[in-house]
Parts: sequence; structure tokens; C-alpha cells
Amino acid sequence: MPGLRREELARLAAISVDYLTRLEQGRVTASAGVLAALADALRLTADDRRYLAEVSGTTVGTPPHRPSQRPRPAMQRLLDQLTETPAMVLGRRMDILAWNIGATSLFVDFDALPIDDRNYVRLLFTNPVMRALHRDWRHDAESCVAALRTESSRFGDDPRLTALVDDLSARDDDFAGWWASHATSTATYGTKRYHHPVVGDLTLDCDMWGDSGDDGQRLMVLTAEAGTASADSLRLLASWSATATRR
Repeated sequence: MPGLRREELARLAAISVDYLTRLEQGRVTASAGVLAALADALRLTADDRRYLAEVSGTTVGTPPHRPSQRPRPAMQRLLDQLTETPAMVLGRRMDILAWNIGATSLFVDFDALPIDDRNYVRLLFTNPVMRALHRDWRHDAESCVAALRTESSRFGDDPRLTALVDDLSARDDDFAGWWASHATSTATYGTKRYHHPVVGDLTLDCDMWGDSGDDGQRLMVLTAEAGTASADSLRLLASWSATATRR
């Protein structure tokens, strides 16, 4: 596409600018998924794709059509009704599709992030605020990679998923090692320990609600047992968020 800047191409292909630069310099080898994502971003014709496949020695096909990801109405209604409970909707590749003010207050301001950075796995590995929040970062990050590996068995033909994995593997040795281990996880609940800069330590139950439909959407909800210090901290966090919003 004439006039397409490197930053724009990276955004359209769902890869980082740094990773795209290394591809251009020949420092890394692009997988078929990354090449397919770049071909889509550049709107290459069938002949262009065949030529790219020849020079790269790989297959650059046209990925199956998948509808754009948007939170289902019922998911959005649940988010709107959860006022003191951090919650978000995750889609394919663990993309963050929607969230409530509780999730913004606990994690980061998702509205302020570029759309392509709104991915739970990417943030866990590349966002310093998100990383510092998790008191058991290595455990949580490794579990997250295992969950993404499980998802790849359903959406392995998704070039954006491949691009995400290639990008994070090149940027983070821990991710590369955990991904190479082929560990998987289908856990839908667990305990998360956080250290928040405003309310301090929290221990929250994390539950994932959803189904196995083609859209892969799940509702991630974080709650605290009534009467605990973490429950008090969640209420304090909600009050702090409301005050900050009114300013």
C-alpha cells in the first residue's frame, strides 16, 4: 500500500514495530502466519502471495474469514452491572474486547492503549505496570502462556495468533521457553495475588465464564470473599476510581 508507514504496517499485521524492523533487517525469520498477516495488511493479490511464498520458501495462503471481534450483548450487560468487581471480556488470542471501570482501576487504562496492545498476554509480558501488579508474575505468566497454547489448538490457523506468538517469543525468553514446552491449560478458575499502588495487596478469586463457541469469548471476573481485607480493598478501589473519574 503506497505511503504505508512501518508503524501502520505493524499495527495492521498485529506485530510490534521492533519485530517488523528485525524482519526487514533479516535478523529473524517470518513464519507462514506472520507472512500471511503481512500479506493481508498489504492487500497482496493472489499472484503477489504466490511470489512471496516462492521467495520465502513457505506457504502464504489466505486465512479463513473470521468475523471481527466484538463483545456479545449479554457480556456487555454483565460488565455494566458489575460495579465493584473488576471484569473484562476476552476474545480470540486473549484480546481484551471490553472492560468495566473496576478492571481499569485494577490493571491499566485500556482506553489509553492502542487497540492492538489490548491483549492480555501481550500486556502481561510487555507492560511494566501490568507486570509489577502481579505478585506471582512467573506463575501467572506461565499459566497464561499455557492457556494461549490451548487456544492455538482451536485457532492455530489465525495469522494474528501466530504473529503474536512469534513477536513475544522474539522479545521475551521466558515466553519463548514456556511456549516451546507445549504445556497447555484449560483452567477456568484460580487465585490471583496483586500489589496495587493505591490499595496495596489483594488476593482475588479469578473465574473465567464463557463457552466453546467460534468467537471464543469469555468473561473474566475477579472477586474477593466477603469480610476479607481484599474485599475492603476492592470497595476502596471502586471509590477511588469514582472520585478520580469525577475530577
